[in-house]
Amino acid sequence: MNTVEKALMHGLFIHLHHNIDRAIDFGAFKELNDAVQEISPGSLLIGPEANDDAAVFKMPGDKGLMVAKMESHCSPCVPRPYDSAATGAGGAMRDVVAMGARPLFLLDFIGTRPLDEEVIVGPCGFDGKCTCGKCEIMSSGDRVNLMVKGIRDMCEAMGVFVVGGGLSTSFSDIVPAVVAAVIGRLVINKPLTKPAKRAGDRIIIIGATGNDGNDTLYRAGLVDIMRPAEALFVEERATMEAALAAIKTGKINACSDLGAAGIGAAVSESVRFGGFGARVELASAPIKAEGLTPEEILICETQARMLFQVAPEDAQEVMGAAISKGVSAREIGNITNDKEAVFLYGGKEIARIPHEPPAELYKQTSS
Repeated sequence: MNTVEKALMHGLFIHLHHNIDRAIDFGAFKELNDAVQEISPGSLLIGPEANDDAAVFKMPGDKGLMVAKMESHCSPCVPRPYDSAATGAGGAMRDVVAMGARPLFLLDFIGTRPLDEEVIVGPCGFDGKCTCGKCEIMSSGDRVNLMVKGIRDMCEAMGVFVVGGGLSTSFSDIVPAVVAAVIGRLVINKPLTKPAKRAGDRIIIIGATGNDGNDTLYRAGLVDIMRPAEALFVEERATMEAALAAIKTGKINACSDLGAAGIGAAVSESVRFGGFGARVELASAPIKAEGLTPEEILICETQARMLFQVAPEDAQEVMGAAISKGVSAREIGNITNDKEAVFLYGGKEIARIPHEPPAELYKQTSS
């Protein structure tokens, strides 16, 4: 297992961001929802146990379908509160888009230390003392203002209402709580889903990749400093409009946004949940600047990107719809009948991610 495989598999199989069902009993929610469904039949189409990007439901008496997602972005707000709160909100919006919906409303919650306490904002924020000389000391209240502004600015960029939220100043930890919940309306007749559907489908990425958003590498202990994803307000709106235009073609078989662990996680989870494999050429992905390593293209969490799976004969139409909105779109691979995702760069294998984690991953994580 090489370094990037270890990092990606740590994110996919160990870290709770991708394995929340190991901490929360989704079966209990399924039982509850099945019981409530008897009162309001047909109201919930996709619930929390589905391992998809967002929930899909129908309001009784309403002909359309709604989509909802809650997203946290807590630890990245320690070094970069403004951008990280904004990207947390933007990530929840992309999850809504990934199901085929336009985001409309947002509620947020922030939990922090008492407003007059000092906090360290910057690379040393987790250490409690600045040794790099680049951090800023500010009050918890000033940091809250930055996080609120980040959420507000992302909502303005995306045309989303802020309809409510909450604030607690009773937290004592270094890491604040920053949570955003987004609700949208489906723009197509039935929701898209994340799992791969058919071998031979082409994998299309829209949006360009940078080297920001190394959270997965940081959590796996492979880098010393977390470099959170940068907020891309203009690009985020363009990607949403491009994605919705592509979705309205009706030619997309599976869809996911690119959040934590980037291309690597989006592809690996899709084929894992669908029971297929994938072969991806990372050198084909649009990039923001020269000099990105294959590992960065694979795993970084650059914002404003989406991933589609379409039949070969529909690839040009889907890419054309996205490109018409001013966003880059490229074919980067295909779905296979294998049981693993293989990532290449210039034909050279960079990572091979199976559906089930190897036993050595747990040994290395616990050692």
